[in-house]
Amino acid sequence: MFTSQPHNITPGRLDVSQKLYTRAKTLIPGGVNSPVRAFNGVGGTPVYMAGGFGAVLQDMDENQYIDYVLSWGPMILGHANEKVVNAVKAAADLGLSFGAPTDKETYLADIIQERHSSVEQVRLVNSGTEACMSAIRLARGITGKNRIIKCEGCYHGHADSLLVDAGSGLATQGVASSAGVPDVLASLTTVVPFNDTEAMKKAFMTYDDIACVIIEPIAGNMGCIPPKEGYLNDIEKLCKASGALFIVDEVMTGCRVAHGSAQSLYGITPDITCFGKVVGGGMPLAAYAGSKDVMENLAPTGRVYQAGTLSGNPIAVAAGCAQLEQLTAENYILLNEKTTFLSKELESIFKKHRVEAQMHQVGSMFSVFFTNKSPENFTDVKASDTEKFKRFFHGMLEEGVYLPPSAFETWFMSTAHDDELLKMTLRAADEVAKGL
Repeated sequence: MFTSQPHNITPGRLDVSQKLYTRAKTLIPGGVNSPVRAFNGVGGTPVYMAGGFGAVLQDMDENQYIDYVLSWGPMILGHANEKVVNAVKAAADLGLSFGAPTDKETYLADIIQERHSSVEQVRLVNSGTEACMSAIRLARGITGKNRIIKCEGCYHGHADSLLVDAGSGLATQGVASSAGVPDVLASLTTVVPFNDTEAMKKAFMTYDDIACVIIEPIAGNMGCIPPKEGYLNDIEKLCKASGALFIVDEVMTGCRVAHGSAQSLYGITPDITCFGKVVGGGMPLAAYAGSKDVMENLAPTGRVYQAGTLSGNPIAVAAGCAQLEQLTAENYILLNEKTTFLSKELESIFKKHRVEAQMHQVGSMFSVFFTNKSPENFTDVKASDTEKFKRFFHGMLEEGVYLPPSAFETWFMSTAHDDELLKMTLRAADEVAKGL
């Protein structure tokens, strides 16, 4: 429950958060259930949240913050959206899980299909990791090949084949980036730089066992990095020419950057698209989708097996339907205008205070990079001033603005961010930038 009006942003001490974090570290590895929440990228105490309303979060110490994390993207309508919450409550009144089909699953699939010309059939799962893992298995099953290509700095979940770093060349076999990933699996993943068509071509020239390319159309897990003009189209052509499947990971961008997702912005037609975040309305729900010819290779109609007790969970499906029903094409125009305004104003503030910074934005995704060169790939991103980002992050937190606690993550806008909150954000940024 909020202790004051949502626009009464009240940063302060984190005494309760500190106690909760100390206790959590005795029972949970690192005190968190997803690593970035530990604030290792910025230092300090993770903020324990008690609730949210619209574009504002309140922590356990009763401090309030303007939120640009938005649960890492899903809350495009803001927190505790009335229609989404009511849909969840109504579904819960009928039971939490059945392990049997419900009509809402088909309805959600229909909404996703209607928005995307590349989609004829949809399989619901529980997380973006599961969607990407399953999409790769499907590609391998269809092609009879084993190698996958991914881009350095793009994150597609924590499945073994995807926790892989680049090798020493432009297009080399990967090396495991996590303990517990067998070398034999890492060796079947080829990693190339994002936005580098020549490196992608070299990979296709080097290997004849490529099952698929999986890529974020707009890189979001190294900050917001848009694709160069024609880059995604070139990858699609390479895949078609070789018989590999073109998997577009829209877990972050799907129904976030446009009504028809990123694929509608860049004129591409994926063989398989992975969805998550926004399509689940903030609940554990994701999907992978494609043409009927591709998707009917899945069991029970095909030979590629994938299953899940909670797939299509009625509570999660209700949230996803209620959220997508509210997102019209006009919403995306307004979200883009709002995000463009904030991004440009932040850019002006950094220039005023002579802070070297680059703002990137596509739709309602945006990021700041403290560097004098606009980053195009993960190598560029890693060269940015992460120490300066840490100071900026904590300065903004003290001013009541909650940003992703990492220099390598994307910020998000919601329909609930009104003019007053944007102005408050800019006043905070102006104050913090003075000290950078």
